[in-house]
Amino acid sequence: MSNTCSLREEARKAKNRIKSGFWAECKEEFSETKERAREQGLNESKAGRYFKTQIEAKIEGRQEDEFYLKVKQMLLSEGEVSDAIGRLTDKAYYETLSYEEKQRYTLSLSEKYLRALEKFRAECEFECLK
Repeated sequence: MSNTCSLREEARKAKNRIKSGFWAECKEEFSETKERAREQGLNESKAGRYFKTQIEAKIEGRQEDEFYLKVKQMLLSEGEVSDAIGRLTDKAYYETLSYEEKQRYTLSLSEKYLRALEKFRAECEFECLK
């Protein structure tokens, strides 16, 4: 029964988006974004994918995670630094780990940082189109 309620709720939200003109606005904004990307010599396809992820996040109500916000703040204030992983490491937690766990933690942190950096670069590249 709870699946039915959540499905009904999602259907209601979708209907409200249609009634409010959300999709018409999205379509218009999408066309404008692609046009501005073309004018600036940016890849229209990449701009479209970026715009699509922004719309999906808006519909789902996704919030930026704490790690990404920390990386973004670091990049905005200091740019790309050579010791980014060290700055992002939770020192107290790191000291409690064994050697192997420290290696896994560092690799995991590095992977998360690279994803956040990629997201930040895309944000910077396409936010100018709005």
